[in-house]
Amino acid sequence: MLLLRPPGVYRPQSDTRLLLDAFEAAAIPPGGTVLDVGTGTGAIAIAAARAGARHVTAADVSLRAVIAARLNARLRRARVFVEHGDALDLALGRRFDLILANPPYVPASTARPRGRARAWDAGHNGRAILDRLCALAPDLLAPNGTLLVVHSGLCDADTTLHQLRGGGLKAAIVARQDEPFGPVMNQRVDLLESRGLIPPGRRHEELVVIRADRVTQPR
Repeated sequence: MLLLRPPGVYRPQSDTRLLLDAFEAAAIPPGGTVLDVGTGTGAIAIAAARAGARHVTAADVSLRAVIAARLNARLRRARVFVEHGDALDLALGRRFDLILANPPYVPASTARPRGRARAWDAGHNGRAILDRLCALAPDLLAPNGTLLVVHSGLCDADTTLHQLRGGGLKAAIVARQDEPFGPVMNQRVDLLESRGLIPPGRRHEELVVIRADRVTQPR
């Protein structure tokens, strides 16, 4: 899918493709409500709308990303409502049948990223957004709702699974893919090694997609 991407907006990459593949494989029934966390160019939100979602909400902290997502959705005649701000804050008090998330997950030296780095920097261990998402997902999902989130194995997939299951969700890894480090990760090799996130000499990461379901128990 060709998308308009102004400078400073996160470019859809292998993690985006892996999440899209997992979404297609999940065979989510059409007609539901969808939240796209950190929409970027809108690629995930547009795919959900074209798959038959009744209402798609997408959000991003980057104003440039919001503008890009709105334009891309309009060009593809996809009904997507794009909001400017933190998706998890904007979604409080609402429930969704499907949450799709490709959040920032790169370990960083600062807790407050700026500019383009907001699309990938996620605190000391890369879990600044992931931990919030895991904590809020049980309240944001409608009965029988589903969360699909992609992130690097460097952020500890077991922690994600543990947190989601602790919130009463049924969670499992549904996709994996090894990827060589890109420019951002290569620039942080020393940081990753010093924190014990990778062994010396390692230059690849495993991407994972985790699915979590809020299963409604039959009466």
